[in-house]
Parts: sequence; C-alpha cells; structure tokens
Amino acid sequence: MVGTLRYLTILWPGLPWLWLRGSLPGIVLALAFAVTLDVAMVTTWIWTDLVELPFKLAAWAGAAAIWLLGTASALSAFPPPIPAGVGPAHEARFVQARDAYLARDWVGAERRLRELLRDAPTDGESQLLLGTLLRRAGRLTEARDALEALARSDAGLPWRTAIARELALMATTERAPTADPILLPLATGEASEDDRVAA
Repeated sequence: MVGTLRYLTILWPGLPWLWLRGSLPGIVLALAFAVTLDVAMVTTWIWTDLVELPFKLAAWAGAAAIWLLGTASALSAFPPPIPAGVGPAHEARFVQARDAYLARDWVGAERRLRELLRDAPTDGESQLLLGTLLRRAGRLTEARDALEALARSDAGLPWRTAIARELALMATTERAPTADPILLPLATGEASEDDRVAA
C-alpha cells in the first residue's frame, strides 16, 4: 500500500522529489506546474473575455508540456525509498566508519560516512559522527552546517544533547584567542654571559 502511495506522487510534476526527498528542484517544478495550470483554468473558465484564445491555448500547452516532462523524468529516475530502519549490513558499515574515526583516519571515515548517508539520509548517528569528524578536522563551517541541519531534523531528536555539546565545543574553539607562539632559544655551544652569572 505504501509503495502504491509513493507512486501516486508521479501524478503531480515535481512531487516525487519534493515529497520524498524535499529537494529544491522538486518544489520549483511543482510550483511552475501549479501556476501554469491555474492560469490555464482561470483564463478558460472564469475570465473568459479578458484573454484571447491563443493565450488560453498556450497556457494549456504549457501545463501539458510541464506535466509530460515531469512525469517522464519521474518515471525514468524515481527516487528510491529512504530505508525505514538499518540492517546488519548498515550497522557493519557504520562500525567501519567509527573505527576509522577512532583511528584518526579522517578521510576514510568521512568517505564511509558519506556513503552511509547517501544510502540512508535519515541516519542520525551517522550525521552526528560526520559533524563531529568535521569539527575535529578543523572544518568548523561544514561541521556547524551539518550539526544544525541534524538538530532541525527528526533524526536529530535522540541526539539533542550530543549536538548541543558539539556546537558548544565549536563556539569555544572559535572564541579562544590565538596565543602568540612561544619561541625557545636555540641551543648553542657557548653559554651566554647571563647563563654564566646565573651559574
């Protein structure tokens, strides 16, 4: 039944990507179709005397073209369902990403986490680990964006405390004044006059 409902989104251009993925191109396409269809219906049945026949035909042709293109693109590249739960294979891949993170293999951990999130974009634990990894790697802007996006999503609800802690750590890091480097004297073979006096 749920699969059937997913495929009903094809009836409105842009709706599969808007409803199932929340994508910006999906909302643009859905709004373009809505505006074109509204203009065609209003000029045909309500304001019949205000607009000439060629404009009405153009509005209907535009609505039909958007519908055909949107439906054809949805049928050719329908977004796959987001997994409802994680299975043993997903858990094993997360453990590999976590182990790479603990080994300070930032590149390997990030690659594995991004692969996990591509397959399961609502995995809050992977999103949190990616945000933490980005903070540890010094990519604070990306880390903040990732953690704030997680905090706004339903997947972030179980991780509110950890997200707040990570954001607080980033704020502390950014506010910390950069200290001047401490320069140590170079060791030379001869003792200076001050060193001889102190001895």
